[in-house]
Amino acid sequence: MKVTIVGAGAVGASCAEYIAIKNFASEVVLLDIKEGVAEGKAMDLMQCASLNGFDTRIVGTTNDYSKTAGSDIAVITSGIPRKPGMTREELIGINAGIVKTVSSNLLEHSPNTIVIVVSNPMDTMTYLVHKTTNLPKNRIIGMGGALDSARFKYRLAEAMESPISDIDGMVIGGHSDTGMVPLTSHATRNSIRVSEFLSEERLQQVAEDTKVGGATLTKLLGTSAWYAPGAAVSALVQAIACDQKKMFPCSSLLEGEYGLNDLCIGVPVLLGRNGIEQIVEIELTEAEKAKMKESAAGVSKTNGLLEV
Repeated sequence: MKVTIVGAGAVGASCAEYIAIKNFASEVVLLDIKEGVAEGKAMDLMQCASLNGFDTRIVGTTNDYSKTAGSDIAVITSGIPRKPGMTREELIGINAGIVKTVSSNLLEHSPNTIVIVVSNPMDTMTYLVHKTTNLPKNRIIGMGGALDSARFKYRLAEAMESPISDIDGMVIGGHSDTGMVPLTSHATRNSIRVSEFLSEERLQQVAEDTKVGGATLTKLLGTSAWYAPGAAVSALVQAIACDQKKMFPCSSLLEGEYGLNDLCIGVPVLLGRNGIEQIVEIELTEAEKAKMKESAAGVSKTNGLLEV
């Protein structure tokens, strides 16, 4: 199992570290355009191998896509990160050009790869990969919902003073501060609905805190977060590599599901060796349906800024 990560910044390096520690891949290739960065981070991570007990080989390369040949899974994290006060949508101009070039180079050397898109605005960048490649829809996956759901569960556990292992919850919709749809009606603590523990007002606050989770961290850190995004990517990669058939909310191309067409947006999917093996349609409340429709309109508007 060979995994390539394009972009050896904080998110890409964090992703490589989590994949290596889980020890399910034979090789991870880190690629970056900045001379020496990927090689240096790969070396630093390999020097952790004996300490953390993994045998995954991590290789760094400066813009040499031939090193990525034969990748089973390719992760695109490259692009400029958010700065305080920026929305994900404001990154579209620069990052669209980067993602288009990267996906073309990856497929030249690994035509059978499954692509996971992390670059922002993520739903639109995932849609761009669909529009500019000939890959089937199951092999293009946008990572946003897995991260947003992890942040949602963190906020729920915080509100209930509960261990996070007790919490289950999911965020669907667009990966944006306004587009996320935290499914409070489906969230549970050990199979009991969270509404049994929290007031409607407190649940609404949890949802709002979840939606601005990335912006909150960007303000505190001065740049985008990387630990949780890296962990979220590694969870998707592992589900595919190990054919786990695990359910995650991922940005997927919809063709009628949830009443939506011709856009990529976060919905529950089953991930396995073929990538997206099934899009799962769940029952939403009327309020959640309305929010999903509003979120889709926002994603479509951002898609309209693409030049494809």
